[in-house]
Amino acid sequence: MIFVTVGSQKFPFNRLIQKVDQLVKDGVILDDVMIQTGVSNYTPCQCHYQAFYDQEAFKNMIDTCSVLITHGGVGTLIDAVRRRKKVVAVPRLARYGEHVDDHQLQILERFHQMNLIESCVDVDKLGEAIARAQTHVYDSYPSNTIAFIASVDETIRSLGGGMFVKRKGVRL
Repeated sequence: MIFVTVGSQKFPFNRLIQKVDQLVKDGVILDDVMIQTGVSNYTPCQCHYQAFYDQEAFKNMIDTCSVLITHGGVGTLIDAVRRRKKVVAVPRLARYGEHVDDHQLQILERFHQMNLIESCVDVDKLGEAIARAQTHVYDSYPSNTIAFIASVDETIRSLGGGMFVKRKGVRL
């Protein structure tokens, strides 16, 4: 199953939803597709859809999908790559009234450079991006949680306190 999420912005993302719907109609996408349409006003004809999913249903959609197609929102991207999901991300662009600026271009470029996602700036190349994502091996998300905890522990120790943190069997 492919899950498409456009986020919860106040702006529609019809361009992405229409393209996914067309790819299903044309037989480019053969998987079942579930779309979280947000405030978009395009109604998919070829895909299952719902405006918004509650938190548990949304989490379940991400957990069970083989590919996540999403906008360039950092929260969704980080959540998906932490779960080791194949992600194809299409930026919301200001020129289409999808956002106030084009900051998602830079976000997607960086995630793509880190080999975490498949960035698809041109929605007309979405089919190709999905095909690449399905076969490509992406890197793991480099969490800095352990380094952060070690830094806090070091600071507390330098102030005369003590802290024992055990993470993945390692004493920091």
